Amino acid sequence: ALLYLGGSVMADIDRIGTALQSFQWWILIPVCALTLLNYALRFVKWHYLLHRLNVDMPLGEDAWNFTAGLAMVISPGKAGELLKPYVVRERTGTPMATTIPALVTERLTDGIAMLILAGLSVGVYAADKVHYLTIPAIIIAFGLLVLAHEGLSMWCIKLLSKLPGLNKVADKLQEMLVAMRTCVAPISLVWTILLSIVAWGAECWGYQLVFQGLGQDVGLDVCVFLYAFATVAGGAMPGGLGVADGVLAGGAATLIPGITQPVSVAAAILVRICTLWIGVAIGAAALVKVSNMLGGIQLDESQTESPSR
Repeated sequence: ALLYLGGSVMADIDRIGTALQSFQWWILIPVCALTLLNYALRFVKWHYLLHRLNVDMPLGEDAWNFTAGLAMVISPGKAGELLKPYVVRERTGTPMATTIPALVTERLTDGIAMLILAGLSVGVYAADKVHYLTIPAIIIAFGLLVLAHEGLSMWCIKLLSKLPGLNKVADKLQEMLVAMRTCVAPISLVWTILLSIVAWGAECWGYQLVFQGLGQDVGLDVCVFLYAFATVAGGAMPGGLGVADGVLAGGAATLIPGITQPVSVAAAILVRICTLWIGVAIGAAALVKVSNMLGGIQLDESQTESPSR
């Protein structure tokens, strides 16, 4: 990750050097503050989902747990975020099958919020890109409709349980389904989506402030579209690496009149440092606290002798 960050900066250093010379560096303070607001609101959402599942995780410990999870967004497929349900299990004894749906709902509502933010202005700035938002929106809507119908969702679980390898975990799948239905119940879903819209809207605003720091008067609406669209486009990549950066760098120069490629690239790098890499750094530091909270990582002899474990 550090090599990627360093490489992306050095690759464009000639083009962005001039743009950065006039950058008002103090403006990174409110940009980082908006990013921290994003993290705080998303933590509120995560803790609320645990509360919905009747999981009694102490607030302070859960805050460290959530913060450590920020470092995991750059893991392949964001699979490292399973750290959060794992820590909850270790501290409360709650099975991961119960809390993994909270993690899924957390990421799902983030995705819905970004689709909403991007959809508010996609017709104005990129009408030809509507299908990129429509397809994931249809998939999400279909999934929520299936979850809303208890009989249909249970039928899907029974169907999956007949597949080789899944028949042994049918009970766990049913447990996850029940927890998932609790997390995406109408009131819970609306509340968590609203929190997500405000949280990610804060980072979109931070993107606009970066342009102001570069001496560019860019409207909030186009910043919301670009940042949301870039986040959706990079959703399949760890931390959106490469994809989100490319969309931000190329999109601003294409859609915003008067924005040169060097300024566009500089804005992309600065906002990604503030909204992604600072979070990764904070999360990495929190991992130490979480490790101590769990008593460190220890393996007994049976674990070291059996690769299957």
